Amino acid sequence: MNSLEVTRTHFVPPQETTHEAAEENLLETIAADNAESLTLETKTHHFKAITWMEAFPQILASCLVYLTVIQAGINMAYSAILLPQLSEPESPIVVTKDEASWIASLVTISLPVGSIAAGPIMDKVGRKKLSLYCCFPFMLAWILIASAENVLTIYVARVLAGMAGGLTTVALVYVSEISHPMFRPMLLGLNSVFVSLGILLTCFLGQFFQWRTIACIFGGLSFLTLCAILIVPESTYWIVTFRPKMFAEAKTSLRWLYRKSSTYESQVQELAMRSYVKHSNMNQPDQSMGYFCRQKHVYKPFIILLILFVFQQLSGAYVIIFYAVNLFLKIGGQFGDQINEYGALMLLGVIRFVVSCMSSGLARKFGRRTLMSVSGCGMGIFTMIAGLYMCFSDLKEASVFAGAGTTTIAPVPNQMDGKVLLICILGYVSFSALGYLVIPWTLIGEILPTEVKGKLGGIIISMAYVMMFGVVKAFPYTIDWVGAQGVFYIFAVTSFLGVVYVYILLPETFGKSFDEIANYFKGSPRR
Repeated sequence: MNSLEVTRTHFVPPQETTHEAAEENLLETIAADNAESLTLETKTHHFKAITWMEAFPQILASCLVYLTVIQAGINMAYSAILLPQLSEPESPIVVTKDEASWIASLVTISLPVGSIAAGPIMDKVGRKKLSLYCCFPFMLAWILIASAENVLTIYVARVLAGMAGGLTTVALVYVSEISHPMFRPMLLGLNSVFVSLGILLTCFLGQFFQWRTIACIFGGLSFLTLCAILIVPESTYWIVTFRPKMFAEAKTSLRWLYRKSSTYESQVQELAMRSYVKHSNMNQPDQSMGYFCRQKHVYKPFIILLILFVFQQLSGAYVIIFYAVNLFLKIGGQFGDQINEYGALMLLGVIRFVVSCMSSGLARKFGRRTLMSVSGCGMGIFTMIAGLYMCFSDLKEASVFAGAGTTTIAPVPNQMDGKVLLICILGYVSFSALGYLVIPWTLIGEILPTEVKGKLGGIIISMAYVMMFGVVKAFPYTIDWVGAQGVFYIFAVTSFLGVVYVYILLPETFGKSFDEIANYFKGSPRR
């Protein structure tokens, strides 16, 4: 019996206890005779290339699960259309500057709760089930917003939406585990595409509808997402790691993802080898979470990712989305005869979506370090130009957080000044979507080992959202304190420092398997 036949036997669902034991003993006997070569083959295995047609089921499954991530983008941009409407004199709910900052930032402070919970929950119930579960709090949050009669109800809804947004981090883990290494960079990059789609959708609807109507639309979208996720299979890597006895479900999942027989059989063999190595490692005396965290291939990527997220948040890549309309008002609010602050918001959404799509495609051709470096340099250049332009021009800033929810707009001496700043902001957003907004999240699914990906990934994302909360909450006060010019300088310096960090410490993961990445952090020699 050849190795492929042994592998396929190992994944046949057991009919009787003795039959199951015989199958497992057969695999273990042959594997034990070649344990060293089997382990080596698992760590240095070069995956068989697949075509776009063969990868279509993986692309479809990724897109359906990523529908949950659209809500993350919606929640970011929703405050940008909600707050100006609540500031209007005829608004049924009037908010102060402090209340406005809480409405914008409550999503980010509650995100860590969902992110931390996502790790153990996804390991316990599976990646697919958690993707389904997160749709329910989204629906409840939009129902509350649509029926809100006071600020407190909006607060509660934003907290619920934030917690649900934290749970959507399961999408990155799911996609990283079901995708072929050839397509993994592109599919992980789709995370930012769907976030951008949520932002674009919010910007578009904000042109035509009031905030209550938009909340109803997004509630319906959450229900459609729930129905769509029912189609996809469970992650086979999760089954092998956390449910090793579920051979039939593992085969069903693989058959859904790989329709071509030869590719399917090679993937079954690969998973059988991983299963054997996994069970062999379980016989070691200490396999606790503390044991894993002491390993180089665990704590090194954890620290690198954590610092990378510090640069991401302090570079302002997200805060501009939360306060886009207010920022555009700050620099004048009118950019020509046809473009006001809401038109500029629509431009921002379109550009971010288009560049995110480009970034996903470029991820299959260029490395992570290259895209991150280009992204950081572009962000730094555009924000530095904006700051210097404001310094040497006579453009006057407007006060957009004055009083109890009122908005005042200072006259703009030269309309061209506003256009130049708008171009700088849109250029900054374009380059941020190329790398800074995308790659740190995708690296969570790539460089953290499967055994701790859920828990440590949740911790990293939670800390990133805590930092995001601090930046978003402080932004109205910071921009009133140092002005838009000072904010642009802060973003520029942080972006340039981030490029230096990426160049020195971030390893290249492009085209590498999970085991090759782990070996890099372990310091294992290349073979």
